[in-house]
Amino acid sequence: LFTESDRRAIADAARNAEGSTSGEIVPYVVGACDDYPETGWKAAVLGGLIGGGGGVALHYIGGIWGGSVWLWVLLPLVVVALIGASASRWSDGLRRLLIGPGVLDHRAGQRAEVAFLEEEVFATRDRTGILIFVALFERRVVVVGDAGINRVVPEGAWDHVVSDVVEGIRSGRPAEALISAIAECGRLLEAHRVEIRQDDTDELPNELRLRER
Repeated sequence: LFTESDRRAIADAARNAEGSTSGEIVPYVVGACDDYPETGWKAAVLGGLIGGGGGVALHYIGGIWGGSVWLWVLLPLVVVALIGASASRWSDGLRRLLIGPGVLDHRAGQRAEVAFLEEEVFATRDRTGILIFVALFERRVVVVGDAGINRVVPEGAWDHVVSDVVEGIRSGRPAEALISAIAECGRLLEAHRVEIRQDDTDELPNELRLRER
């Protein structure tokens, strides 16, 4: 999803956004926050219920009388359960549906906290690091500011940044959306007077961090 030119443009956007503020913007993208192994058995159970129920309906309601009722229950149950389990491996939309929005939110939040520590976003002189965390599979975006940011920028200020990147992921333009989000973060930091010092240095790398998990 991110070409070499995309990565350069994202790094340039972070560098430019930091040009008028002491904030240090760290863009971080992960393919998925978890393997979500539970989706396989959930899909199998759901498929089994649909298959077994459908078989019984065909046997009794549809007037199909041939064979044992157990055959009409067990055969569709097993077949559709296997189909469901297989579909859950290949369909991201089905997997997200089986996982549920609450779990997706929670896992993305947890992974963002790990990324914040992993990339040492806290390691700036005035605690002015800010992580823009993007989870592609979950279609979630989390903005995590360090103490120096949170003291002056209200939490709700990032909401439209988050929604714009999420929409960019859904519409297949994650790089463009991330570049726009970085620029908007820079404007927000400047507007809330996260001011640059005369001896300011670039304390954290500007490059996009890409991880599979």
